[in-house]
Amino acid sequence: MTPGGRRGGGRPTLEEVAARAGVGRGTVSRVINGSPQVSERTRTLVQQAVADLGYVPDRAARALAGHRADTVALVIPETETRLFAEPYFSGIIRGVSAGLADHDMQLLLTLIRTSKERRRFAGYLAAHRVDGVLLVSVHGDDPLPDLLERMAIPTVLNGRRTAGETVPFVDSDNTGGAQSALEHLIGRGRRQVATIAGPPDMYVAHCRLDGYRQAVRAAGHPADAGLVAHGDFTEEGGRRAMRELLERRPALDAVFCASDVMAAGARHELRAAGRRIPDDVALVGFDDSAIARHMDPALTSVRQPIEEMGRAMARLLMEQITGGAGGGVPGPRAPSGAHLVLPTELVRRASS
Repeated sequence: MTPGGRRGGGRPTLEEVAARAGVGRGTVSRVINGSPQVSERTRTLVQQAVADLGYVPDRAARALAGHRADTVALVIPETETRLFAEPYFSGIIRGVSAGLADHDMQLLLTLIRTSKERRRFAGYLAAHRVDGVLLVSVHGDDPLPDLLERMAIPTVLNGRRTAGETVPFVDSDNTGGAQSALEHLIGRGRRQVATIAGPPDMYVAHCRLDGYRQAVRAAGHPADAGLVAHGDFTEEGGRRAMRELLERRPALDAVFCASDVMAAGARHELRAAGRRIPDDVALVGFDDSAIARHMDPALTSVRQPIEEMGRAMARLLMEQITGGAGGGVPGPRAPSGAHLVLPTELVRRASS
């Protein structure tokens, strides 16, 4: 059996898509070509079959070999609220835009939050309306990277799903960055250092939590599960996690947050509890976003080169699309041409 439940090998055919969707060949063709003369239910069935089988139309295959759509999709599987509240995304968008500026490529920003939107996007890909995809904020259970791989769509991820990621990606040294934050806090004499980690279904959260734990062990401090709480990279998530930590370990004297946004939420709860920063509790974030610089006191944070990551993603994608070595986009080179991990740096400020 091949991906999608097909028997045999080779590229899936229009007939196989029609059979899987339970419609005629002509109906599949109309859906793929964007005809309005198809019911929404039928369109959904065909788009699901296209996604399941990884079907690419013949004309799309010919386009991939020669002509292009001159469009790149930047896909963020998050809500509009998260997109506009999180400075990380705007930094990635700026970097990607700069990286594509010399290529006359149109950037299509796409938010995918539901399975229906994912199916619609799969139909868009099958019609070869984009030349490649940049995928940001990757969750471990997201089926989109595997779908893109099956459809042979040039793709670059921002971050990874696992340590053995097979899809090309650009990431930062999340583990090393977290370690540097903990070494700083422990070196300042903090003894009960808590962490607000990211969501468990994201590899980036695992890496930052691993860095925290490695630094705690290296310092000879006992592991304490009560000093670990999980947020969701939002301010409200940081507030909830900070309340949990204060209830469990009221004597904590430092907190490492896996994002600046969660650190902003943690600061609010610490102040509400009458804890002074940094006198009573030192606070460190991750990203070194504008939030870190404008907090009071200014937030110590792990800087990751967000815009540079966006430019590197654009460069790696253009290498795939054009078959060239760099596509004219300046930036660091990945040894494998597919995977790139950029360094982080701790920026010390008044909060710690």
